[in-house]
Amino acid sequence: MNPLSITRRAAIAGAALLPVAARAQAPLKVNLALLRLSSSGPIFIAMEKGWFKEEGLEIEPKYFQAAAQVPLAIVSGDADIGVTAFTAGFYNLAAKGGLKVVAAQSAERPGYQLNVIAATNAAHEAGLRTVKDLAGKRVAITTTGSSVHYSLEVVSRKHGVDTKGITMAALQTIPNMVAAFKGGQVDAAVFPITTFRQVESEGNGKPIAYVGDEVPWQLGAVFTSPKTITERRPAVEKFIAAYRKGASAYHTAFGKREGGKLIPGPGYDEMIGILAKVVGQPADRVAAGLPFIDPEGRLDVGDIYKQVAFWQAAGQVGRDADPKTFIDLSFVRGHLNVPN
Repeated sequence: MNPLSITRRAAIAGAALLPVAARAQAPLKVNLALLRLSSSGPIFIAMEKGWFKEEGLEIEPKYFQAAAQVPLAIVSGDADIGVTAFTAGFYNLAAKGGLKVVAAQSAERPGYQLNVIAATNAAHEAGLRTVKDLAGKRVAITTTGSSVHYSLEVVSRKHGVDTKGITMAALQTIPNMVAAFKGGQVDAAVFPITTFRQVESEGNGKPIAYVGDEVPWQLGAVFTSPKTITERRPAVEKFIAAYRKGASAYHTAFGKREGGKLIPGPGYDEMIGILAKVVGQPADRVAAGLPFIDPEGRLDVGDIYKQVAFWQAAGQVGRDADPKTFIDLSFVRGHLNVPN
């Protein structure tokens, strides 16, 4: 037999097998629910650097306007993995078996100006200068049970202020809060720092307290559904591997503080450029609101227990909510402050 014929037949047979191999190595699609905020920075970095692709994943981001929408997307099956802040609503969905927390997102820490309690100019001139002065005042928040609401509660209580004496104006959206703040319909507000810096630059308002300096807490997380973990665990593991690369790069560039000021680290210019492009804000404004994110994706587990207990005592979360049942510690090693 002609050796050339054998070679040709072998080549044809090999070519016939290529589509099967290609299909076997096709990337795993992951629908990701998140907000366009710097707290999602590790994801934006990992996407831009191709680290999800290296893990064999194809990420399809779905952007939302409010934190409360993200866990709903997971429970409904519209997304596989979500990243956002904890809320009372989140804990109620988790208690019903709809969510599993698998890694850390942002956290309030000293020196990281993530959320700020600010007074209007008129209220500041009238004597609203400290947290203790919030008693009897009208303060804008997004929604009841939100991370903004929780921030106001824990900081006020630290200073001995009974929040029952504060009128909390739940205005639903940040733009509504800004409008009420500028218009004098409220005395103060709890703003994301990037929003406040814009308000401040326009000559409106004075900062009273930075939440992270007052009360550090675990603000957000990476989460999925129990069904996704059961049926698609390899995809979740690959996602966390790429996410942690992004978190490490984020922390290297943005993690150093001296006197509350950011000291740019290796890769700063590239990383701030990535975030500015995605969130659609100037780099200097993004830099003013970079939260703490653990470089390994480790959760402050005990703080989540504390949050759940707080919302239960406030009647916002059901007594059946048990963090032990909805925090999965198996995807990241070395989680912090884990209760016995």
